[in-house]
Amino acid sequence: MQYYDLLKNANVPEWPYEVKYDSEKQIQSDVLIVGGGLGGCFAALSAAKKGLKVVIAEKGATIRSGAAGTGIDHWHNTFTNPASKYTPDEMIEMMAAQDEYCSAHASYINMMESFGCLLDMEEMGVKIRDTDDEFRGAPFRDEETKLLFAYDYDAKYVNRIFGHNLKPMIYKELKKLGVQIYDRIMITSLLNKDGENGNPVIGAVGFHNRTGEFYVFQAKATVLATAKPLRLWEFATELVGSNASHDDPNCAGDGVAMAYLAGAKFTMLERSHSSSGGRRYPAYSTGNAHNTWYPCTIVDADGKEVPWQDRDGNILKSVEERCHSVEGQKLFLHGPGKGPYETQGPTLIEDLPERIAKGEFKLPLYADLPSMPEYERNAIFGLMLGNEGKTKVPVVERYKAHGFDPNRDMLQANVLTPKYAGIHEPWWDVKSPGIGGPNIRETSFGLFGGIIVDWRLKSSLDGLYAVGNQIAGGEGAAFAASTGKYCGNCIAADIKDVSLDEPARAQIEAEKERIYRHVNIKSGIGWKEVQLGLCRIMQDYCGDYKSDDVLKMGLWWLNSIRENEIANICVMNPHDLARTMECEVRLTVGEAIMQQSLARKSSSIELNFERLDDKGEQETEKKFITIRFNGSEVEIGELPYQYWLKGENAPTYRENYERNIRANR
Repeated sequence: MQYYDLLKNANVPEWPYEVKYDSEKQIQSDVLIVGGGLGGCFAALSAAKKGLKVVIAEKGATIRSGAAGTGIDHWHNTFTNPASKYTPDEMIEMMAAQDEYCSAHASYINMMESFGCLLDMEEMGVKIRDTDDEFRGAPFRDEETKLLFAYDYDAKYVNRIFGHNLKPMIYKELKKLGVQIYDRIMITSLLNKDGENGNPVIGAVGFHNRTGEFYVFQAKATVLATAKPLRLWEFATELVGSNASHDDPNCAGDGVAMAYLAGAKFTMLERSHSSSGGRRYPAYSTGNAHNTWYPCTIVDADGKEVPWQDRDGNILKSVEERCHSVEGQKLFLHGPGKGPYETQGPTLIEDLPERIAKGEFKLPLYADLPSMPEYERNAIFGLMLGNEGKTKVPVVERYKAHGFDPNRDMLQANVLTPKYAGIHEPWWDVKSPGIGGPNIRETSFGLFGGIIVDWRLKSSLDGLYAVGNQIAGGEGAAFAASTGKYCGNCIAADIKDVSLDEPARAQIEAEKERIYRHVNIKSGIGWKEVQLGLCRIMQDYCGDYKSDDVLKMGLWWLNSIRENEIANICVMNPHDLARTMECEVRLTVGEAIMQQSLARKSSSIELNFERLDDKGEQETEKKFITIRFNGSEVEIGELPYQYWLKGENAPTYRENYERNIRANR
């Protein structure tokens, strides 16, 4: 039975909104923000404060959209906070060296702007200090400022915050500043000047995912803030429940797809996207000793405590020692497993797997909150788990409602699994209890590739900017807010002498035809079947191990799906239509990833990129591979390592930043 007939026979309730597929609205603004998460909102706030007319087009509801929509518990890279031991200038080279394939110029912007974003949110009503003195005297509290810190209690560059109401407070500020917010709008395509690929971007088009109404947005500058793609490799969320993703489920890769088709340059899309957690428990619902649960005490089935060690292998005797660097170490980056030596932090003992095998420790393991100091227990299960929506409701509130008491009870870690051979970093072994088994599933973590931007966060196309995880190598809430704030200020200076361009009607009509062709199909397949098929293609032809022949076969299959299955999807309502367009988005993103994977001919440990047909020809010089779709074919290019610092006498990070800040005044 075909999809449409199946739904008709199932007596699906009537669609509750008026459907207006034939209607069109035109909106003009100085700045169009595509995506209402933290990056988009902060870009809108900055631009609006400069007196610009700003529009946000958001696929969900801006008041709670984005990865931070349901709350935030900690905020990274606040090196300008008054308690920080180091400055951005002291940190940028070292931090960039930890991940050589990144956008370090954007990371520096993040370091310079991050704490300022926290202060902005404090003015809006977000609590960023321990004003109630709940943690007075705790080693992670700065008594003078009442700021709270996580992980590294020496360097003090990650703030703990009470961010459960973060997005509603920002939303209120947006409305106060007169930002026009268009919720439930799925932007499907950018508008190029004269309708030609590679020309300046002059706006975008899309449709309302409840009414189906078509929208044309004209703007002097367009900011993409739709984060990174999700569910390219695994889609069946019914099988995995609330652990499906760390990100907003609306993140399909819309910005990647539309910028790619418009002719923008990309890099690092070949970076491995494998991650744990596809079939684990809901995020952070079982005990472990990393991230939100850091530095939790772990015990075995008999209550025997698993020792912690510092970077150099010395056994740590107290909980507080787990949050300090070794002598001579500037700072450490928290997380399970062994990281770069310079920033490796305290972890559970390295030889835990072997000692379990010998019978010294008995499985399963447990997170022993009751034995920890009260301030650490309350910080983990109260402040941190209690301020992120994905943990506040399903973990803290639900567990307590059913009798769990962190002062008395322990949580079992996940069933442990051997280290996954396809991953270089040891994230999936018994040293990291609670992470769960390996699975090809993308998540919000991982420094995924994206749009190449300059020091003003402008893409290779005039009029088009990118913020947050839309940027190649971008990651995290603080990064999104910081780059958004900075970008909004840059745009205000950039468009002073820019006028609105009239979009090409032919480009608009072509996009209308592409979107609404599915409305008139009365017998065919549904979007879910196609989405599952796309994920299978990505699993089979763009997995952990790649080769030319397999990738080319994958491209053939994606093209086949575009010409056949996608062309025959039928929809019942605008919601179906939006999910159908997301299938096209993920297909385009899959093509871009495969094209970039084909372009990199040798394996790269740094990119977690494996080629079976490498033939041992390792790269002798680190470089960024770039791709650009010119409307008919993919152009391959290169950028030198640290391309953001050009020339022998190139300006420093500080000089570049200050030069652009001055230009914005």
